[in-house]
Amino acid sequence: MLIIAGSLRVEPGARDDYLAGCHQVIAQARATPGCLDFLLAADPLDPGRIHVYERWESAEQLAAFRGSGPSDPQTAAILDAAVNRYLISGVEAA
Repeated sequence: MLIIAGSLRVEPGARDDYLAGCHQVIAQARATPGCLDFLLAADPLDPGRIHVYERWESAEQLAAFRGSGPSDPQTAAILDAAVNRYLISGVEAA
C-alpha cells in the first residue's frame, strides 16, 4: 500500500477556487481501480495551505492515474509543495 501525504501552498484568496477546480479530479481518482482514498482539503488555520492525502493499493495503479496530472492552471497556482510517498508494509487498527 502507498500513502501520498503532504501539503500544497496557493494564494490564500485563491484556495477555495483551486479546491473547487479539484472536485472532478478527486471524483476521478476515487473511481480509479486501486484508489482507497483521495482527498484535497483546506487547512482550517492557514488560508493558503491545502492538505493532500491519498491511499493506493499499488505503485502501478497510482502511476496509471498520475498519467493525466493536474491542469496547467492548477499547476501554475501552486506556489510550493511538500508531498511525500510512504510505502506501507502493514496496517493495524488504531
